[in-house]
Amino acid sequence: MDFNIKNYAVVDIFGIELWITQSLVGTWIIMAVLIAFAVVVRLSLRKFTVVPKGFQNVVELLVETFENFVRSTAGEELMFLGSWFFTVFAYVALANISGIFFMRPPTADWTVTFAIAFVTFVLIHSMGIKFRKGDHIRGPFEPYLGKVPNIVIFPLNLIGELARPISLSFRLFGNVLAGMILMTLVYELAPVLVRFGIPVALHGFFDLFSGVLQTYIFCVLSLSFINLAAMGTE
Repeated sequence: MDFNIKNYAVVDIFGIELWITQSLVGTWIIMAVLIAFAVVVRLSLRKFTVVPKGFQNVVELLVETFENFVRSTAGEELMFLGSWFFTVFAYVALANISGIFFMRPPTADWTVTFAIAFVTFVLIHSMGIKFRKGDHIRGPFEPYLGKVPNIVIFPLNLIGELARPISLSFRLFGNVLAGMILMTLVYELAPVLVRFGIPVALHGFFDLFSGVLQTYIFCVLSLSFINLAAMGTE
């Protein structure tokens, strides 16, 4: 069995090599699905009525549910981040469950999960500076020794801050990769007669249930970290 990420081609762009990998192609497919859905919703807006029905009910349910999720997790002050995290939730959820469609999940590639987690890292500190300004910058030196920054504790605090995107990315990556490996083992080792029975139930757990759960956990942790930095309760 080969769990390596396949590379389909290498494109040279002004001397920079762009590798067209399974993860990149999978991301393009998921992006195409999300863009197509967004276009359908945009075109459907013209037909939306005061009393929702049909497809309008689905769209409004998605929007209202996620708005309540962001509000309860991050607070009213950070509601403007809802659009970004709705996109993240949609992408990560589709990436996690893409194994059902015999794709290699893009989130089973650590570079993908780290890229998303790194954006969270940037948002943590940009929101901290936006809302708390100098207090956030002085945070890694706390607790102070009187009025003197604690340079002894600073390395430990710095390691803790750098560990956040790494732990976020590895948590998502590890769970998705583990599910992919287990499903591959089932298909390889199970008798032919049961390959169309047992794998269905396992796909329901490892791809659907676990995939959506890991997406939820990733977004909850990301929003919680940002809220802690912005509100000064870290």
